[in-house]
Amino acid sequence: MLDYPLRFTPILKEKIWGGNKLKDILNKHSVVENLGESWEISGVQDNVSVVENGSLRGTSLKKLIEENKGHLLGEKIYEHFGNDFPLLIKFIDASTELSVQLHPNDRLAKKRHNSFGKTEMWYIMQADNDAKINVGFKETISRDDYLQALEAGEITKLLNFEEVKKGDSFFINTGKVHAIGAGVLLAEIQQTSDITYRIYDWDRKDADGNGRELHTALAIDAIDFERKDDFKLSYDKNIYQSSNIARCQYFTTNYLPIKGKLKKDYSDLDSFVIYMCVSGQAEISVKGNSENIKQGQTILIPANIQKVEIEGEDCELLEVCIN
Repeated sequence: MLDYPLRFTPILKEKIWGGNKLKDILNKHSVVENLGESWEISGVQDNVSVVENGSLRGTSLKKLIEENKGHLLGEKIYEHFGNDFPLLIKFIDASTELSVQLHPNDRLAKKRHNSFGKTEMWYIMQADNDAKINVGFKETISRDDYLQALEAGEITKLLNFEEVKKGDSFFINTGKVHAIGAGVLLAEIQQTSDITYRIYDWDRKDADGNGRELHTALAIDAIDFERKDDFKLSYDKNIYQSSNIARCQYFTTNYLPIKGKLKKDYSDLDSFVIYMCVSGQAEISVKGNSENIKQGQTILIPANIQKVEIEGEDCELLEVCIN
């Protein structure tokens, strides 16, 4: 029965650039040293989430959609995506820099990989002093400028770097080069896709002395070489209300601070709702069933549930849906 808040077992990913913050700050249980990603809700093939709590415990997200259709996703969302979950929800810890990369748009991803494109956004949960991210180029460049810099090993001279702190948020359009910098812990909301074109990896070598694969040829037709100031997001932090951070055709993300008790009515929303807890903790209740959510945890509210009660002190949630 879709009558309670759904929690999924995190899918943990070891990465060459990962660290310990997912374990030390977000309490993810893992024995690996370089824990880079926690996939909180995923419909990616071979990485499909499984319900962790309640009467549906052990049920895969795929089966959940097949059996409940629009009652889980929302009617219009199910009509468009069928049994594919449309979003991939993650927490990411970068102990060292991620590769400089970009993602293809829907057209290229469908043509080349039979996949969705990968539009995404980041919410910074914690950042070390002077931590930075790369988003886009410093200025508009030509294809030839890019290739020459790449060949000379000087691509970083063309990149735009931004210092970050807790609460900063960024929107990453397809085609925009980007890299999470060392010392950054963030929440990521993205289209369901695992397609990444890596263009530079800081001359990094693995234990065997090999560099990771670069995707120079694939990337060249996918890169947006134009400088666009469309990445830094601003939002309100009003208590007792959802304040929009990002809205696009793929997802809507709101900032929702909790101090006390809040009642949410989703009667006009034809979508599931995801809560990502980025600070503090709260109790989420629907139809007499409640589930606690703490920093680093994620809850999904099925689309057929219209009324939700949230109670907590000094809790910050990201509220994600499609509308």
